[in-house]
Amino acid sequence: MDFIKKINRPIFPFTAIIGQEEMKLALLLNVIDPKIGGVMIMGDRGTGKSTTIRAIADLLPQILVVEDDPFNSHPSNFELMSNEVKEGIENGQNLKKKYINVPMVDLPLGATEDRVCGTIDIEKALTEGIKSFEPGLLAKANRGILYVDEVNLLDDHLVDILLDSAASGWNTVEREGISIRHPARFVLVGSGNPEEGELRPQLLDRFGMHAEIKTVKDPFLRVQIVEQRSKFDQDPYSCLNEYRIEQNKLKNRILSAQEKLPSIAIDYALRVKISEICSELDVDGLRGDIVTNRAAKALAAYNNKEIVEIEDILLVIKLCLRHRLRKDPLDIIDSGSKVDKVVKEILT
Repeated sequence: MDFIKKINRPIFPFTAIIGQEEMKLALLLNVIDPKIGGVMIMGDRGTGKSTTIRAIADLLPQILVVEDDPFNSHPSNFELMSNEVKEGIENGQNLKKKYINVPMVDLPLGATEDRVCGTIDIEKALTEGIKSFEPGLLAKANRGILYVDEVNLLDDHLVDILLDSAASGWNTVEREGISIRHPARFVLVGSGNPEEGELRPQLLDRFGMHAEIKTVKDPFLRVQIVEQRSKFDQDPYSCLNEYRIEQNKLKNRILSAQEKLPSIAIDYALRVKISEICSELDVDGLRGDIVTNRAAKALAAYNNKEIVEIEDILLVIKLCLRHRLRKDPLDIIDSGSKVDKVVKEILT
């Protein structure tokens, strides 16, 4: 076990990250309820976006999978297993199981559609009559996190594929009359720098939450962050040891929230208020309403509550709506302030 620890690259502990509360909250809520729809993190260079995303993946409890299955299939949940595993269960096969770390897949900017979705070996299909599928990154990311750095520089058709799979939970590959479908349930996390261009509004709207992060201005906090990072770089294992108790506490809190989530209720009057805010802000479609309801429930579960309270909505609503507002080039106030203003009028 010690040998495995030594060859694994140490990852900066999530609980040691200073500041950037908005980004941390959005990531935590998405791992509690992946149906929120992922998170887009926009901010300056060098603000710890990649570090935080890798840290949340490392923090998550291990998952039970079917051994040697390329899709990380769940051994009993039909929604999270491949057709081959399903057929094996129906035929009474005894499936081997094992625990693995939550998959964290990095999608490179130069990735092709075949690399993302997977490919069908046509030659094998024609010569041997066998459907041979080479799984792609979506298969590897099933039940995990798919991270796209500089998502605003990724080809639009690839972003479309990712968002469709994230929303439906399935990936379908069709070629020359052969069709393969497999589960692809993952938390989609995109990061980018607004200076390098924005995502198209219709793509941006498909991300459940949108966190904006800025460079820390307080010099004392900056020194603290630099010292924390230097300490980790010099001796990562003693730093991990120092935060082990806090990491385990947070891991248990996430597990408890995931179990509690289905029983969380949100009062009808509060649901009406959320929809009133969305209507007042002229948000297109109903995604804003749905995501805000989901995020508020996830936060209530995280805080060990039975029902959603106004405070929960106040904490998540900006993250859920700011990227869904129509952009007006003549507007002098940013979308976050606009959401704050309407929320204040309706909720407080």
